[in-house]
Amino acid sequence: MMSFALEDSRRILNPIGPSVILDVIFIEEHEMSDGHVSRRRFLAQAGAGACCAVVLPASAQDVGRSSQRPLRLGGPVPAPDPDAWIAELKSRGYRAAYCPIGADASDDLVAAYRRAADQNDIVIAEVGAWSNPISPNDTQAKQAVDHCIRQLALAERIGANCCVNVAGSRHPDQWAGPHRDNLTDDTFDLVVETTRRIIDAVNPTRTFFTLECMPWSFPDSVDSYVRLLEAIDRKAFAVHLDPVNIVTSPRVCFFNGRMIREAFDRLGPHIRSCHGKDILLDDKVYTPHLSECRPGTGQLDYAEFLRQLARRPDIPLMLEHLPNQQEYKLAADHLWSVAAGLGLSFG
Repeated sequence: MMSFALEDSRRILNPIGPSVILDVIFIEEHEMSDGHVSRRRFLAQAGAGACCAVVLPASAQDVGRSSQRPLRLGGPVPAPDPDAWIAELKSRGYRAAYCPIGADASDDLVAAYRRAADQNDIVIAEVGAWSNPISPNDTQAKQAVDHCIRQLALAERIGANCCVNVAGSRHPDQWAGPHRDNLTDDTFDLVVETTRRIIDAVNPTRTFFTLECMPWSFPDSVDSYVRLLEAIDRKAFAVHLDPVNIVTSPRVCFFNGRMIREAFDRLGPHIRSCHGKDILLDDKVYTPHLSECRPGTGQLDYAEFLRQLARRPDIPLMLEHLPNQQEYKLAADHLWSVAAGLGLSFG
């Protein structure tokens, strides 16, 4: 069984870059939120070794004016052929991409896209496997599992960071919709069993199978993602992080930076790809109404999100759900601006 203790995860994180020696003292990030460390905490940590360097969390330092590697941003683009695909990505400043082809593509075509990505420093972030493998309809569930297996095999062939799906839904009509049975212990066990079956059918060595967070199905929180990692217990199971999807209350919305920090603290070594969108709490009604919106027009703490991504700059941040390329450009421009203010860049 894998262990996911918070302190163990933090010992392998490096917020500055690969060239920095990792023999360091880590200081709890929440103790840095007001710009200082408690004297008792500092002295206790410093006593661990006078020769060690103290590495402050990314939120308390200039995260890399000189040595910080650029982050990776991506979004959907046309892909009529490998050369045109690369040109479209570069014209938008993207260094990450969604998988441009389907599972029925020939080996030669897969190799051509993979070669183009490698030669141009493009990370293929994810292969979508959008389907409902826990459907209450047995035929639909089987078809979905088969689809996930094909898409995971494609991710392995093309060298994508991950294959991603949602866990699914017990809703009889909505493949990813809310249903009270989605969050039961029995459904948790079903998600574990189904995910193992998908991974074991492919046995990938270069890619990972992941489940996108959802507000009404597992994983619906950082805690439940940790539980899934431990229960599924497969090296090829990893994390796909979409913070907006687990902003499920006004409290989380107002303090979503804390949730983002917790996600990277506890799940960071396992995150393979992230989605970038935004969320807005409607202040004109008196029952909570949370709406997805374009990055920069909502309340997601993108400064914190990018600071955490800077700890693992090869994790792609993928824009999604926007109606046209003009909206994608506005979203990307906002993220570039936030990054610049932090001393970061997307390349």
